[in-house]
Amino acid sequence: MSYINTFLWLFATLLLISCGLLYTFKLHFIQFDFKNIFKSLKKDYQSEEGISPFKTLTLSLAARIGVGSLAGIALGIYKGGIGIIFWLLLSTLITLPNSFVESSLSVIFQEKRKNEFIGGPSFYIEKGLSNKKLAVIYAIIVFLCYIGGFLAIQANTISTSLLEYLNIPKLISGLIISLISFIVISKGIKRISNFTSFLVPLMGIVYLIVCLYIILINIKIIPTIFGNIIHDAFNFNTMKWGIITSIIIGIQRGIFSTESGTGTGAIASGASANLVPIKQGYLSMLGVYFTSFIICLGTSLIILTSNVNLNSFTNPNGIEITLKALNNHLGNFGTIILIFCIFSFAFSTIISGYYYGEASLKYLDKKVKNIKLKLLNIFIVIILIYGSIMKPSNLWNIVDIGVALLAIINSYCLIKLRNIVIKEYQNDRKRLG
Repeated sequence: MSYINTFLWLFATLLLISCGLLYTFKLHFIQFDFKNIFKSLKKDYQSEEGISPFKTLTLSLAARIGVGSLAGIALGIYKGGIGIIFWLLLSTLITLPNSFVESSLSVIFQEKRKNEFIGGPSFYIEKGLSNKKLAVIYAIIVFLCYIGGFLAIQANTISTSLLEYLNIPKLISGLIISLISFIVISKGIKRISNFTSFLVPLMGIVYLIVCLYIILINIKIIPTIFGNIIHDAFNFNTMKWGIITSIIIGIQRGIFSTESGTGTGAIASGASANLVPIKQGYLSMLGVYFTSFIICLGTSLIILTSNVNLNSFTNPNGIEITLKALNNHLGNFGTIILIFCIFSFAFSTIISGYYYGEASLKYLDKKVKNIKLKLLNIFIVIILIYGSIMKPSNLWNIVDIGVALLAIINSYCLIKLRNIVIKEYQNDRKRLG
């Protein structure tokens, strides 16, 4: 299965990078249009129905800023060296237009259901490419990956951490997680978006303050660290395949963290009340910048400014590296901060991941009744409880393959729909002024 995973991700990476470069030139380096990126936060050109664009931003950020921002980055440094940070940030800049395009398309082809909007890749695949079968395949993969995979993994991450650091039994953690999740998701997208619009800024601010504090007390060595990152990124002498490993791991971590091009972030955009599609695209890019250049880079600097010896770890999953780094800087208070971050990052991913699964179900069954959604909510409770006590190693491989397939399908569609995107971009730029 690992060989399949590697092959699919190699193909997906090539497609995502190609798509990002295509739109970088077609849209005149739109990822550096910071004026309109920050203007996208303004409350104008919005419908009175649906959810606010800001709430779609926090909903997508809830999925992007998972425990991968804490453990995944540390594991990437452990396996590929500090040079992966350079390639992570570079790949983010290259693939940023993918996020702009998929979010814009999601608004262009969104549908109105009662008093809410719904959209995402399945909608623009069916309507834009007239390919119903591919749209259905995409929706099924999202449903299986997020409802059956990501939710269980995130619940397991929380329960494992609470057991290790607070000695709380996994089953108890699972029951608490499932109860809180049920309360939030049972009221639909309005409750979900309200929840993420509160939790995501809170956890982002807390983590940002911690990162800034650690950077400030180590400000003298920050220039040296950045110099070492660039040196390691282009160091051909470390080992035969050293630079290749660094590039591959860095790019994959960037794609995993930002989801630019996989299409899942566009599902959140599909619920937006934005009346101007490219405005939602700009807002989506703001979320990607925050994920990579604030959260992921912040985690990297926490690790690199500490005295943690990476060679002292054997087959780590990443989180223990970040924990040791935080303890090095903050003592026992670092453990408290990490537990808060693990819980909030993973729990926000559970909530947004549920919505991605629900939106996919609503695409597959356009007249889905409330009873089916109630049954789905109950099923989620079972998944979260079971996920809290399971061993997720095999599940990770299956989810990785699923996400790679999503990236391949979505990036192919983004390339095929380029004429629609470019035309909409030209029209909306005149409208925005």
